[in-house]
Amino acid sequence: MDKAKVTKVSPEMERTAAQRARDRAKAARWDLDVAVFFFAILVTVMILLFQGIGIEVTAPAAIFGLAMGWLMGWRKGKQIYAQFYDEELSKLGKELEKTMSALEEIIKERVQKARGEERKD
Repeated sequence: MDKAKVTKVSPEMERTAAQRARDRAKAARWDLDVAVFFFAILVTVMILLFQGIGIEVTAPAAIFGLAMGWLMGWRKGKQIYAQFYDEELSKLGKELEKTMSALEEIIKERVQKARGEERKD
């Protein structure tokens, strides 16, 4: 019996991989770099306020900083998602191959057992 390599995964497995990758990417996008950037924005706004700079200048600077921080996190999440998606598909493919090989072993054992019982009769 030829062993067929399992190269395709079902749409359900793809959805599972996508969901796992999405969850991992959501957690990873707010890393230390983004947190440090937000802290720097906070410090900048506080310095501007203590220096007596008006709210007309400070508020747009804060809004721009927060928008940039969000954009950094969103972009990082998008990049990481693709990487995590590939990893999850690879894991699921390996699990499928492992399951298929175990299933083949079980089938072989049962066929041999059936042949043995057939010869006894």
